[in-house]
Amino acid sequence: MAPVPASVAKQAELLRMDGNTYFKKDRIGAAIDAYTEAIALCPNVAVYWTNRALCYRKREEWARVEEDCRRAIAIDSGSVKAHYMLGLALLEKQECTSGIKELEKALDLGRGANPQGYMVEEIWLVLAKAKYNEWKQSSSERLQRLQNLRDTCEKALKQHNLLSVSEAGDSSNDNIDDCSKQFEYLSEVFHKAALADRPSQVPDYLCCKITLDIFRDPVITPSGITYERAVLLEHLQKVGKFDPLTRVPLEQHQLSPNLGIKEAVQAFLNEHGWAYNMN
Repeated sequence: MAPVPASVAKQAELLRMDGNTYFKKDRIGAAIDAYTEAIALCPNVAVYWTNRALCYRKREEWARVEEDCRRAIAIDSGSVKAHYMLGLALLEKQECTSGIKELEKALDLGRGANPQGYMVEEIWLVLAKAKYNEWKQSSSERLQRLQNLRDTCEKALKQHNLLSVSEAGDSSNDNIDDCSKQFEYLSEVFHKAALADRPSQVPDYLCCKITLDIFRDPVITPSGITYERAVLLEHLQKVGKFDPLTRVPLEQHQLSPNLGIKEAVQAFLNEHGWAYNMN
């Protein structure tokens, strides 16, 4: 496509600014019109598409949100807002797996661009809720299958024991005790099978020492202590350039991602989806 003349690009940018003003004043229709005109002049500017998508999100016109976000991503695959709003639109369509994938992409991009940004927190909250709901549904299905299997096993065991007693002609206390122990063992087996779906405590080593929440983006200091990145950066900026626990001088460039803890957190969440609801 031929380059857009500077005068046209300037006009499109003025229209974007008009759209922003209209949006802030809650004049959504006027904002959409302004962004649409900007798109007509410069269709290869991703932000014009995401701005209009934001308007459609405000109106809950999710099909249009999806369409504009896909256009924006085709132009700029690193657009945090485009991946985020596309994820929201897909969740609204009940396409949870695809929606979660887009939210995870948006979160990774957002952390790379601005780990303290408001969008990172907003994306995480939406993602955590989606992952929790996904776990809740699959957990309910697993527990129902387990209960059905347990009922079948108990019925089969009861029939087996009745048949054994009938054939042997022995209904002594020893046989009754054996039957009771078999049912107790069966109950123990199914109890253990259901443990992964029962909320409990997140291990301390997977939680930030400041927030006490499970890590999202852990970083480690030269002192060997791991913190949540955004929380530690806020401490360095607002409180002082020192480690919150050891009080040793600390600069932002000294922080390193704690990939081991990050992988451990993800492994824990994969096995215990209820933990997405613990923050």
